[in-house]
Amino acid sequence: MSLLIAITFSACARQAEEKIPVVFYPEPPQQPRLQFLTSISSEEDLEVKRSSFDNFLLGPDLSFSSIGRPYDVGSSKGKIYILDRKVNKILIVNLVNQTFEALNDSGRGVLRAPGGIAVSHDDLKYVADLKRKQIVLFNADNDFVRTYGDGELFGKPVDVAIHEDRIYVCDMLKHQIVVLDKNSGETILTIGGIGSEEGKLYKPTHITVDDKGNLFVNDAFNFRVQQFDAEGNFVQKFGFHGDQIGGMARTKGLDIDRQGRLYVADAASEYVQIFNNKGQMLLFFGGPGIAQGNMYLPAGVHIDYENIEFFNKFADKDFKLKYLLYVCNMSGPHKVNVYGFGDWLGE
Repeated sequence: MSLLIAITFSACARQAEEKIPVVFYPEPPQQPRLQFLTSISSEEDLEVKRSSFDNFLLGPDLSFSSIGRPYDVGSSKGKIYILDRKVNKILIVNLVNQTFEALNDSGRGVLRAPGGIAVSHDDLKYVADLKRKQIVLFNADNDFVRTYGDGELFGKPVDVAIHEDRIYVCDMLKHQIVVLDKNSGETILTIGGIGSEEGKLYKPTHITVDDKGNLFVNDAFNFRVQQFDAEGNFVQKFGFHGDQIGGMARTKGLDIDRQGRLYVADAASEYVQIFNNKGQMLLFFGGPGIAQGNMYLPAGVHIDYENIEFFNKFADKDFKLKYLLYVCNMSGPHKVNVYGFGDWLGE
């Protein structure tokens, strides 16, 4: 049985048994733009098979069958990569082969304290490791390829992003973003430096880059997100310190869609806010709790255009998905929430 069918049957059975309500944002009678689809917390949620490698590595009493403390997430066609800080591993949900396993990071590629992951369109995995003080690269076959950084270049690399021939490294300790050449590993430029002025950073935690090379930085202790252009020039800021709509208190992961809508998770309010490309707040969703669609210490946020087919059957019949959104919950029963952004086609 294919995973798509398995997901469909599993979802229908659970919804019939538990009478799970459809959760939209905003709520009707307003026109929905987001739907909570499902959550991934263990291999049973997707009815996938544990690999023989995990059996060998962990023995009979331990497994990666349950996600522990997901902090970041990425994806490629047919795969979801979950960075689990509880076990310091990258967990792989293979939607095609129906497997749930851990990336084999042994030998020179061993991960000590992974903090952020970026996945390219050709399935290369770039992992920021806090203790190694390096970016560790794995290829499409999940084999170790190389590292970036000599252990001295970065103080505390907490996140990584990629765009064309550039690698962007978020260094929390040095309060800056280091931009590297993907091929040579040489530094192209640095962005930020400690401060509260526009263009300066104070303990940045997460980054993302859009398809035009614009960089977005969660400037956590300045309670804002800053946008820089491809040359590192300040463009604009999003948010302000506060608990009102549009405010930020303990921001974490962020990502941006192809229309320039910015998603920002806040672990204090336990909402994700969506801003337009002018910095205006459009919508917030989630909220504290353990009900369907709620969040519990949200961290990593990731937009996925390539795996809609595996989650279409969770969507309401009148709601057409345009992309998926994953949100990592560091605590609570629902570890990775899956939402769908789309268009309402019903009356």
